[in-house]
Amino acid sequence: MTADTMSVETLAHDHDGFIVDLWGVVHDGVRPYPGVPACLRHLREAGKRVVFLSNAPRRTAPVAAALAAMDIGPELYDGIMTSGEAVRAALVSRTEPDFAALGDRLFHLGPPRDRNLFDDLGLAEADRPGAADFLLNTGPDDLAPPDDPAAFDPLLREALGAGLPMVCANPDLEVIRDGRRIICAGTLAQRYAAWGGRVIWRGKPDPAVYRPTLDLLGTEPGRTIAFGDSLRTDIAGAKAAGIASVLVLSGIHVATPAEARADCAAAGLDPRAIIGGFRW
Repeated sequence: MTADTMSVETLAHDHDGFIVDLWGVVHDGVRPYPGVPACLRHLREAGKRVVFLSNAPRRTAPVAAALAAMDIGPELYDGIMTSGEAVRAALVSRTEPDFAALGDRLFHLGPPRDRNLFDDLGLAEADRPGAADFLLNTGPDDLAPPDDPAAFDPLLREALGAGLPMVCANPDLEVIRDGRRIICAGTLAQRYAAWGGRVIWRGKPDPAVYRPTLDLLGTEPGRTIAFGDSLRTDIAGAKAAGIASVLVLSGIHVATPAEARADCAAAGLDPRAIIGGFRW
């Protein structure tokens, strides 16, 4: 692991493709972090390829729209891949055994903005878990406390009693939105699994999500580097995919560089560098 003084500019010399996490690296859910738009412009000017890889439980079009609202337009990157797109592809193809056996009636645990994952697939939507074949978890809805997973216990208990498998469309446990920690679908999925429920995960750290990402990039794994703020998803996922990584300390992993290095060692991870932010 290199010194924490290494910059994106330094790293750009040895890499052609950049896989960049969104929430926690590019923005905080409300606005870009300082220096990020300029860094993306410098990468484009240097002829580098950039694809955003996010555990967002939704399709890429609304993610692109949210980025544009933050003045991060499509001229600053080459593509977007999300865990939501990976879930939708699996629901459409039904070629994987886990998805082939799900059935056609779902209960959606999540806010209305995530319905684009399934609302045109011809699936029936149940009004309660007990009437469904599977649970599609895109995260807490907007009516529940954003930091209290216990608020969803009655719903999860009903799903568990009905023996429903859960599809988790966002493995993240939490994010920082404008300085506040908010639980994600992964926290609810962990809770469900701890009670004995079966969870089908899609997104980082599964190495499978890196294959379509590399296709979008068009670069070789050995010339590609991934930037993320989570050891559990971003750094572990890049390692599983055989891609170099950089831990960015602007998001969920709050630590000094020395503490972060110790955390990496304890987790058996060795990112190429640790940097304070995605800045040139």
